[in-house]
Amino acid sequence: MTNDKQLAAQALAAVLDNALSEAEITNLLETPKKSEMGDLAFPVFSLAKTLRKAPNMIALDLVEKITTAGFEKVVATGPYVNFFLDKSATTTAILSKILTQGTAYATLAKNGENVAIDMSSPNIAKPFSIGHLRSTVIGDALAEIYSKIGYTPVRINHLGDWGKQFGMLIVAYKKYGNEAAIRQNPISELLKLYVQINAEAAEDPTVDEAAREWFLKLENGDAEALALWQWFRDESLVEFDRIYKELGVTFDSMNGEAFYNDKMDEVIDILSEKQLLTTSNGATVVELEGFENPALIKKSDGATLYITRDLAAALYRKRTYNFARSLYVVGQEQSGHFKQLKAVLNKMAYDWSDDIHHVPFGLVTKDGKKLSTRKGNVILLEPTIQEAVKRAAAQIEAKNPDLANKAAVAHAVGVGAIKFYDLKNERLNGYDFNLEEMVSFEGETGPYVQYAHARIQSILNKAAFKPESVLGQTFSLSDDESWEIIKLLQAFSDVIARAARTFEPSVVAKYAINLAQAFNKYYAHTRILEESDERDARLSLAYATGVVLKESLRLLGVEAPTEM
Repeated sequence: MTNDKQLAAQALAAVLDNALSEAEITNLLETPKKSEMGDLAFPVFSLAKTLRKAPNMIALDLVEKITTAGFEKVVATGPYVNFFLDKSATTTAILSKILTQGTAYATLAKNGENVAIDMSSPNIAKPFSIGHLRSTVIGDALAEIYSKIGYTPVRINHLGDWGKQFGMLIVAYKKYGNEAAIRQNPISELLKLYVQINAEAAEDPTVDEAAREWFLKLENGDAEALALWQWFRDESLVEFDRIYKELGVTFDSMNGEAFYNDKMDEVIDILSEKQLLTTSNGATVVELEGFENPALIKKSDGATLYITRDLAAALYRKRTYNFARSLYVVGQEQSGHFKQLKAVLNKMAYDWSDDIHHVPFGLVTKDGKKLSTRKGNVILLEPTIQEAVKRAAAQIEAKNPDLANKAAVAHAVGVGAIKFYDLKNERLNGYDFNLEEMVSFEGETGPYVQYAHARIQSILNKAAFKPESVLGQTFSLSDDESWEIIKLLQAFSDVIARAARTFEPSVVAKYAINLAQAFNKYYAHTRILEESDERDARLSLAYATGVVLKESLRLLGVEAPTEM
């Protein structure tokens, strides 16, 4: 909640005779769509029944009684009470705060609570594709956003390093594998084997049965199966680590599914002690009210399933991190699985099951078609990054051929373009992959926001601006464009809070686009460097905008070059 909302809520509460609390008023306050309607608006419809008056009459009565201290004016417009902020006071307060705090602006103090974030989690022995990008960048952005509001994020890469697919891969390797070829080019060769064996399994059910048998051997500690699994895992991690370095993403835990193999017996024991286990067609299950199917804990052949390991993982994470929240950034097709997971934990009487949240997201498609590793229809991330950097470099060469560190800037722009494009989309919507659109310097893209930031740094450098030189001044700006920027800067803390509350990094990305657009509009109409009474205020506005753009990009895991 901003100070101005507090001020408006207090002014209204003072004349409403307890008809609504200050908190209720704050929740009802709106931001008008048109600036000529003011900066805050209070709809009075909810008071009509209590006060037994027409809404427009209530608004007129309230305006007559309200003290306007802190506002330029308060007016009634139909059924709304519209507040116009004191522009000079607000501008001075916001700019002074950012000039003083820098990138710490809108940062909350550490609260001592942890947020566990299950993110990325690619499958071993498969290439890292665009399909894995969403979980990685959404999870990383949420980690930064929660850190900004006082939590300590714990980034967990729950690697897909266990399951029947490894039985399938072992069958493929033993039938078609070439050790020398795999050692020379591990991931692409393993992918070929995986695609080939799945195509064969679609025609021959005995292949699937053989895969189940090999996975059961793996679970039972068969030496050959374990050796092959370990080899596939080690080779995969080399590639994954290289890609994570390119993306600038790190993890606090790389404990995958296999880590929980020796922790599942305890889960089954607890379920048994609580008398929650039953048998259905030879399988061990937990019956769940309101679900079409029970939670399958063990198959009839004794093999465990995802939910068994996820139950063990949930217990381990609560004990290890004592999380206030535990987020699972996993595709929306797994929604049913996580509903069952929470339901089982709830039946186990763990009250912290309410702190577990599935953060689903939509699919990335190409030309409207779903991508599938199993069918060999994938967009590999590493060559995509290379191409994005190449395209960014070409645009930088055209715009600024004398730039000193072109390679580093091109990398920041190319990688940032891919990440930003993903994150600007509301996560449930998904998007169609279009690299040309991603790396464009025009439109609602990462490079557009980065370029706005770089332009600001150029202005500040030309002016030799130092924030400490203007501290203590009163800032007054006369144009509408600067006021739009001030209102956006003021809203930054609310934007971050909303992104955290809704697990939605796109809120920050869209805010960054809006702020960059507002500044570019201001820049087009205002001679910032021109000598005038407003020069210090204009430069301070540019500085504050640059700070918040840089911080917005950082929350999304995107660099903000000072030159482009």
